[in-house]
Amino acid sequence: MNIENAQQAVDEWIKTHGVRYFNELTNMAQLTEEVGEVARIIARRYGEQSEKESDKDKDLGEELADVLFVVLCLANQTGINLQESFDKKLNLKAKRDHNRHHSNKKLK
Repeated sequence: MNIENAQQAVDEWIKTHGVRYFNELTNMAQLTEEVGEVARIIARRYGEQSEKESDKDKDLGEELADVLFVVLCLANQTGINLQESFDKKLNLKAKRDHNRHHSNKKLK
């Protein structure tokens, strides 16, 4: 599934199950909450914090999917074609950052 299809799938889900999109501010708050859940797992599982027993069954993939879902909602409700925006950004980063990263001694 590409990003454009994912946006369509989210829009269809909203129309079928969600009644309507939450407003942009609510979705922004929801995105922040979901990113926080990802950060908690990363900090405790891969960082220096100890992982609580209650966090050990948390699914990082599921939490990342929650972030993606809300991002897709925000793109849909603000009229952004995220596929076009992502392709443009990836192309820009490839041109801008290719030599920079290859010459970064910290990455070798």
